[in-house]
Amino acid sequence: MNFKQLSHQLFAIATAILTCWSCDTAGDESNDPPEPLTINREVEWVKTFGGSNEDNILSVVEATDGGYVLAGYTQSIDGDITDKTDPNGDFWVLKVSADGEVVWSRTYGGTSDDRAEKIINTSDGGYAVVGYNRSMDEDATVNQGLQDYWIIKIDAAGAIQWQKSFGFAGIDRAFSLIQTREGGYFITGFLDVTASDGGGNDDKSFTAKHGVGEFWGIKLDATGEREWRRFYGGTNNDRSYDAVQTEDGGFIMVGSSESEDFDITDSKGSYDFWIVKVNAEGTKLWQKSYGGTEIDIAYAIEATGDGKYVIIGDSRSINGDISDAKGNADMWIIQIDELGNLLWQKSIGGTAFDTGRGIRKMKDGGFIITGNSRSNDMDIKENKGQSDVWNITVDPTGDITWNTTIGGSSSEFGEDCIETTDKKIIVVGNSESNDFDVPENKGSKDAIIIKYKEN
Repeated sequence: MNFKQLSHQLFAIATAILTCWSCDTAGDESNDPPEPLTINREVEWVKTFGGSNEDNILSVVEATDGGYVLAGYTQSIDGDITDKTDPNGDFWVLKVSADGEVVWSRTYGGTSDDRAEKIINTSDGGYAVVGYNRSMDEDATVNQGLQDYWIIKIDAAGAIQWQKSFGFAGIDRAFSLIQTREGGYFITGFLDVTASDGGGNDDKSFTAKHGVGEFWGIKLDATGEREWRRFYGGTNNDRSYDAVQTEDGGFIMVGSSESEDFDITDSKGSYDFWIVKVNAEGTKLWQKSYGGTEIDIAYAIEATGDGKYVIIGDSRSINGDISDAKGNADMWIIQIDELGNLLWQKSIGGTAFDTGRGIRKMKDGGFIITGNSRSNDMDIKENKGQSDVWNITVDPTGDITWNTTIGGSSSEFGEDCIETTDKKIIVVGNSESNDFDVPENKGSKDAIIIKYKEN
């Protein structure tokens, strides 16, 4: 074969390859966004716990032995509550086995109202629990006002190792805590700065006294001793509901802001998602508001692992940063980068009231989210009662991969969720029903725990 013949042959082969590729890509829709993977899960079991009064679980972690440890509060003195005689609220920590059987139940508090909001695993195999106390007796030895931050450190069996209260004359309420990388703790919630007369900020260069509710961050060492405390906000109600430690050792606090002055420089409406980034010493690095002209509240944040963060809550707005609003209120999901830039946002729900309350990262890079829904249309396929526990999983871009509601003819609310080491899903909250998906009601409001498995 001479050179000219070889050139013609190579040209023909190349043309055929390009033609084939063009034909394939002409009918190939791979450049379109892929359909999200659909995951099938079914309920493994549903359990309710409590007594004849109000009982609520707001947080859950997995124990090292494969069981689950739940935290919230109880006003009952009967049923599953066996160690209290005062009907005022107490911290309630309940450990159940992988099958949902009670391993132990402990209450903590005094003779006034004390309520836990969050539990975390600690590096020594125990747990830390945070919320607020009004008591100043029995387990809660100090109270400075109407409500104080209260943190208790317990061992693996629930015995108190230490406890600390932080607060002033007004309502100071903690919602979340994390154990920091060096073994200490960071607590977030809100402080009544007016009632504290400007107390609660260890930055002595700051002299302004403002606000009826401020983000209040407190850094503790491993034994619960305070290292620093700072507040952030404006003249109206600003409340932090969750926080994460960032890769640089600082913290991001999320919640809502009604203010438009002092630390808030870009208010969007009535209430906004408000995000505050501080360094390891509590100095504010940046703050951002997200939302529209109505009420938008952020309840939880989770790190993606690559310097970004996913934040959930609910939105009543139909403008501003919110697109594709569905109804009365939607679950609103946003992703931000390390500087607070909004990367994407999604509204999910139906025409009634729908919200997201808890989020955790999953092993596949997606997220499990729980909340509650009153809808039965659009993104919500079924509603059994006044409000159902609503659970979804989303992929890293926020597309739904699994979506379900569970409940009875009365009201159920989802508060927190985890993916277990064996890839099951645990959801906790409270229930007032005794029909449909809910096997039993023991009192006015019970703790509910739901376990899902893939089928």
